[in-house]
Amino acid sequence: MPRFRTADKGTDTGKHPVDETLPPLKMFTSGLQHVAAMYAGVVAPPMIVGPAVGLSATETAFLMGASLFTAGIATLLQTLGFWKIGAKLPFVNGVSFAGVTPMIAIGKGEGDNAIPIIFGAIIVAGVLGFLAAPYFGKLVRFFPPVVTGTVITLIGVSLLPVAFNWSQGGNSQATDYGSMTNIGMAALTFVIVLALRKLLRGFLQQIAILLGLVAGTLIAIPVGITNFDAIKNADLVGFPTPFHFGAPQFEVAAIISMCIVMLVCMTESTADMLALGKIVGRPADQKTIEGGLRADTLGSAISPLFNGFMCSAFAQNIGLVAMTKVRSRFVVAAGGGILILLGLCPMLASVIALVPLPVLGGAGIVLFGSVAASGIQTLAGAALEKGENALIVAASVGIGLIPIAAPEFYHAFPKDLLVVLDSGISTGCVVAIILNLAFNHLGKKENAEEPLVTTGAEPVAVH
Repeated sequence: MPRFRTADKGTDTGKHPVDETLPPLKMFTSGLQHVAAMYAGVVAPPMIVGPAVGLSATETAFLMGASLFTAGIATLLQTLGFWKIGAKLPFVNGVSFAGVTPMIAIGKGEGDNAIPIIFGAIIVAGVLGFLAAPYFGKLVRFFPPVVTGTVITLIGVSLLPVAFNWSQGGNSQATDYGSMTNIGMAALTFVIVLALRKLLRGFLQQIAILLGLVAGTLIAIPVGITNFDAIKNADLVGFPTPFHFGAPQFEVAAIISMCIVMLVCMTESTADMLALGKIVGRPADQKTIEGGLRADTLGSAISPLFNGFMCSAFAQNIGLVAMTKVRSRFVVAAGGGILILLGLCPMLASVIALVPLPVLGGAGIVLFGSVAASGIQTLAGAALEKGENALIVAASVGIGLIPIAAPEFYHAFPKDLLVVLDSGISTGCVVAIILNLAFNHLGKKENAEEPLVTTGAEPVAVH
């Protein structure tokens, strides 16, 4: 029977750390840390889409609350699951950025029908994705270490520009964007997080990101970059009334567009599950991938009912798991519960929103860098000296970096193709799979995994 060593206690137990429950206080604070890490990513898409399709500030705020609520539901589907739904890993779900540009394109010029048309397209895409999940899950055999390591690395590298943007202030049109104050706060938070990770021990070390965000926010108050307007204007209670913007409408062009986005999200979620499986010591097999994709797509199909958008994996939280070594899926489930509460209580949500983006950016550099480091670690065991594996990595990373290094590279391509091409994770993943098939032969078995289950700071042999 396999034995596992927990990261915080150093004791052997027959239960995998993914399935462990922590004491209530640790469960709450660790879950809150996950929420703090992904909060900006959840509210940003509705914050962008709302004004772009003509919604008022009040309606946009409603969308943001609904997005928090539906992200909580989707996260619970992933972590707790039921039947064949859910990866049952510490896997966070939230609003996908991949759908922002297509949703804006769909909603422009539609007036009051914009949101209903978007929601109708998401519902159909979610249902079709749910039906396709078992077939998509079979692709797991095409993800040997040379592919997964490349994709995991690209996930981390692709997220770093987000942290850099936050560090500058988040809004390129603002007068203080990129100011020394903003970047200085990001740098200070970065240093605080690293210092806390070095100096603290046990559970406090595991929540170093949360402590760093709190410290950075407190320091930012006298600096003058903490905005309290959200708290002043927030209601105590607010429920995302079903179909608040009207019954969903179904238009073929919008549905096709969102189905393409769904394929992109499923590809990225597959890569994220493979990355997370490596990190927590429970490799994601075909059954796990299928369950995770079902949760993704079901969460997306349900979200419009409560005025939310398409749901997908949040890679920044994978970095948090890698950094803290807290692998319990119930911790992330607690975070999902917190997200639901935030969606029902705008005043609570506004407290989380107090964290200035430069502070979040400083912590984000550590988080996203941790994901890239995990990918490099996977590549270290991918036998790059054999065959053309090094060439596969070189070509895939090169193609995957195009949208990051040259954002306008594909500007002359059709807009529908940009949904895929503008995602370095998706393009890099597709190239890695194709080249692996071409050079290493379809179905060829990779090197066997070492008989170890990594669950903490050191591997524990399987008995």
